[in-house]
Amino acid sequence: MNCTVSSAADAARFVRERLPKGGLFAGQGWRVSPEPFPLGENLAKEIESLGRVLLQFYRAVNLLYRKSAEGKEPEWIARWLDLGKPRELVELQRSPAFKNDVPRVIRPDILLTETGFSITELDSVPGGIGLTAWLNATYSNSQLPTPNSQLIGGADGMLRGFESIFGNAGRVHIVVSEEAATYKPEMVWLANQVPGARIQVQSPEFEEFGDGDAVYRFFELFDLPNVPNAGKIFGLAAAKKIRLTPPPKPLFEEKMLFALLWNRHLRDFWRQELGEGFFSRLKRLIPYTWIVDPTPLPPHAAIPELNLTDWRQLKTFSQRERELILKVSGFSEKAWGARGVFLGSDLSHKDWGAAVDEAVARFETSPFVLQRFEKPRLVEAPWFDFDKNETAPMKGRARLCPYYFVAGEGDAARPQLGGVLATIVPADKKIVHGMNDAILAPCAA
Repeated sequence: MNCTVSSAADAARFVRERLPKGGLFAGQGWRVSPEPFPLGENLAKEIESLGRVLLQFYRAVNLLYRKSAEGKEPEWIARWLDLGKPRELVELQRSPAFKNDVPRVIRPDILLTETGFSITELDSVPGGIGLTAWLNATYSNSQLPTPNSQLIGGADGMLRGFESIFGNAGRVHIVVSEEAATYKPEMVWLANQVPGARIQVQSPEFEEFGDGDAVYRFFELFDLPNVPNAGKIFGLAAAKKIRLTPPPKPLFEEKMLFALLWNRHLRDFWRQELGEGFFSRLKRLIPYTWIVDPTPLPPHAAIPELNLTDWRQLKTFSQRERELILKVSGFSEKAWGARGVFLGSDLSHKDWGAAVDEAVARFETSPFVLQRFEKPRLVEAPWFDFDKNETAPMKGRARLCPYYFVAGEGDAARPQLGGVLATIVPADKKIVHGMNDAILAPCAA
């Protein structure tokens, strides 16, 4: 039931009072905004159209890996993407059963910058789906009477989008690992919104999958030793007895995909598979990214853009030159959230040197990427201070997380934007991620 409220205080209380009893993130809270975060028409349209570009990028990445593994593209591509992966996962990734499968939920991390916006990562096993669905539904039912404020995705876009990725499966099982337990409450809430108990949240021990069921894999592939039912899930999916997303392909959990996009050796491939328009757009939106591969260079060669001849020379950079991010590429417990992320300009010379040494040393088992740091611009957003019973303005830095849901089969599959989550952190925070003093709000055009 839609309920128009008359003040910011009423709106904030309306939101807080409708929080599910068990919360949405285990042990986590956030600052409540009395209104959605406005994007403006142009930015909203650009984000709306971005889903097609990112889906095509995933398809191209999938093809690039397959061709590399078959010897039809340079072998170092598959070698990079297979670093640190167990043999069983590499075999699954190369299996004909999953040949054309790509993730059906695509979520970029977008930072608002002085010149527009920057896509810093892609997440194929994202948290926040249930949270964003709840925020959209709640704010749709209680908004300040502000004209021209339209929630992206509407009240149920997230829910409809999530349901759509499972086709006509009668039952859907969301398998949540202990590593992802923080997000279990939001997925329980999401499942409870679907009539007939079609969607249910299951533990990593659940094995009662029926033919024609669908499974949503809410666990990262590095965590397989702690997911007892993973083997059964992958076996049933390979036999086409169940529908599984995301597929068991660790390449989609690697941040080095952006390094491949920027690699000069692959320009012709990207132009062919993405088209000049999509390729140019991605290069405009994605910061220059390198994989920290310590293989010695020929005497006359240098690392592009940086003019280094050895990665250890990064340690000599001044603080001003260190507007760079070092982060674990993937397949690691440190590869999500803000863990395993080092902002060069925010570290002492000693700590930056230690991070560089770690990145070089771990290349064979857990490679790192280096990325230009795009500093988020300042934005203003209100939040309601329940202790003081007043609205407080906050200058902060914003990350936008659009959720695209891919429905349909093969070439007919299309991405649909279900909603956009805004995370606004206080201005003194260098890295934008969820925290108790961040504002979390749905986005409006």
